[in-house]
Amino acid sequence: MPVARTHAIALVGLTGSVVEVEADLSSHLPALVIIGLPDAALGEARERVRSAASNAGCPLPPRRLTVNLSPASLPKHGSGFDLAIALACLAAAGTISRESVERFVHLGELGLDGRLRPTHGVLPAVLAAARAGHDRVMVPLANADEARLVPGVEIVAVSSLLEAAVRHGGEFDLSACDADEPVRHSGDTADVSAAGPAGGDLADVVGNPEAVEALLIAAAGGHHLLMAGPPGAGKTMLASRLPGILPDLTPDAALEVASLRSLAGERIGGTLSVRPPFEAPHHTASAAAMVGGGSRGIRPGAAARASHGVLFLDEAPEFPSSVLDALRQPLESGEITIHRANAVATFPARFQLVLAANPCPCGGGERVADACACPPATKRRYFARISGPLLDRVDLRLEVNRLTPAMLRMGPGDDLGRSVTTTAQARERVLRAQEAAARRYAGTPWRTNAQVPGPWLRGEGRMHPGGVATRALDFALERGGVTMRGYDRVLKVAWTVADLEGAARPDAQHVGRALGLRSGLAA
Repeated sequence: MPVARTHAIALVGLTGSVVEVEADLSSHLPALVIIGLPDAALGEARERVRSAASNAGCPLPPRRLTVNLSPASLPKHGSGFDLAIALACLAAAGTISRESVERFVHLGELGLDGRLRPTHGVLPAVLAAARAGHDRVMVPLANADEARLVPGVEIVAVSSLLEAAVRHGGEFDLSACDADEPVRHSGDTADVSAAGPAGGDLADVVGNPEAVEALLIAAAGGHHLLMAGPPGAGKTMLASRLPGILPDLTPDAALEVASLRSLAGERIGGTLSVRPPFEAPHHTASAAAMVGGGSRGIRPGAAARASHGVLFLDEAPEFPSSVLDALRQPLESGEITIHRANAVATFPARFQLVLAANPCPCGGGERVADACACPPATKRRYFARISGPLLDRVDLRLEVNRLTPAMLRMGPGDDLGRSVTTTAQARERVLRAQEAAARRYAGTPWRTNAQVPGPWLRGEGRMHPGGVATRALDFALERGGVTMRGYDRVLKVAWTVADLEGAARPDAQHVGRALGLRSGLAA
């Protein structure tokens, strides 16, 4: 009797590999043996599959079934192989059509009653199947919406093993199948979107027009931002408005963002969100929570989930230094690589980093009249928790001033009053500036100023203003005021300032403004 075959997907990070699931039926003592480097959760599929098949009304034959997961050298983990294993066994027994089962990729975890449970990472798994040339995928009913986000793939959604067997030619009575709602994980919610914060308009920001303008520069050029100031000055409010003024994601970027959230265990609705994500982990987060990890399945951390969006670290000096320094490499390369003994997972991590910090541990008190009780050495130690190499990768550093009663009473249109720039107006300005940069970088892999490598900018790209325009910047480099990396980043910010103002090239004023923002001065 020939071996029955079907397919499943093994995920390592966002990368998926097609696994051939082979089942062989032999006349030995009844057993179900799974080989091919399964982990503990996958090895337990023996009991899940037998109980699910029996309780669903399509029992496995009382003989020895050997299931091989090929390639055998590829590590496989999780319970998402249950459906493929069960259907391969039923096909080997001749209960369902071998040809039909072989044409599909099967994803899903089985409950002991035969129902299909939702599975994490269905969206990247379907993407991997499509890229490998498979055009038919069977998924749990609860994962149908996210699976259908992948174009060009026929998605067959089923709620139970019995329904899957009938779809593959099994002659069973579907009326015996439990018609309840599909099983959901306890942590699932109805429709999780990959959008940023729900509410808030940039026009709500009172005072600090320099900070609002710096926020537009950060959005237009993709620059990282540090805001320092006393408690209640509006740092968190400003950071939460940044995703709103960013342009919509491209279809590829939106699909990548949704794939990361699916892999992280969030439910994805049937509509692909095109708004940039916003991640704000608590300062007690570990390095694994920030960049990703896991002893079995490698999950994306906050930095990966913020890809194509904003990673906001409030009270940044309160984060452990090791956690902050773990972001240094992703800020340069735009990706996170996690090494384990048997696997290497790579996640995208091209995010905008926004840091907010108090000037000292006490914050300077609640009122202007309150004097800071922290000695200078304490202030230096507190802020030094953000290492110099990490700060060197932050393009914009500004001080957010404390609000006064006079600022709150000023009406719209006053320099010290409520900002008259709405989120819609700011997004339009940012979009125009990004379009100018995209035209300039046509034919290159970059689209924003922050992505451009420094050597290309100063060399082949011929984007160094030179002459009088960079005299102050050249002097700062000579006296050690900026590093070589900082020199290039100031030039990139100067180009962003010029793009926002509609200038063809940055002049001395634009470079001075960029240098002032990097130095932490209110320019």
